[in-house]
Amino acid sequence: MIQRAEDAENYPPRFANANFDIVAIASSAGGLKALTKILSTLPKDFTAAIALVQHLAPQHRSLMSEILTRHTALKVKQAQQGDCLTPGTVYIAPPDYHLLVNSDGTLSLSQSKPVHFLRPSADLLFASVAASYKDRAIAVVLTGTGRDGATGVEAIHKMGGTVIAQDKKSSEFAGMPSATINTGNVDFILPLDQISATLVTLVMG
Repeated sequence: MIQRAEDAENYPPRFANANFDIVAIASSAGGLKALTKILSTLPKDFTAAIALVQHLAPQHRSLMSEILTRHTALKVKQAQQGDCLTPGTVYIAPPDYHLLVNSDGTLSLSQSKPVHFLRPSADLLFASVAASYKDRAIAVVLTGTGRDGATGVEAIHKMGGTVIAQDKKSSEFAGMPSATINTGNVDFILPLDQISATLVTLVMG
């Protein structure tokens, strides 16, 4: 299923039957509901990996993977250092750790300083995804306050990737999607109930 890294110099492993290898998703306030909606309607055989940053209180253990597992056919796990990206799997940034995607298709966790007071940071995730996967990456910015992700989508756009923002009307909190849209680097502005189908079309169509 996976092309060996040495066969494609300077590229991470590519997945079979996928136009994009990775979907990086960022959400904050209102995010659990939005994520549940999207992941519950993605097929079990979704051919890209998903890396996810949801802003969480750093002092509490996250139950997100357990909660989302109950609502999706995809495999959901809290990301661990060295995980290898696998199609149909959702990797969630642990509380108080940045989640980074490496050029060999593995994941790294970092407790480097917060970005705009946030750890995990969507900006750092997106920047690492852009550097590693270039035009085979999709970034999605969902409901949330603040502007995390807006800088990162510029890197995705610059490297030829695709950017999706949830529209303001369907966002419980429109700060993050609005900041992303205002960069001018967004390819699709979609209501929440259209994001899943668009991802399937882009990745598997």
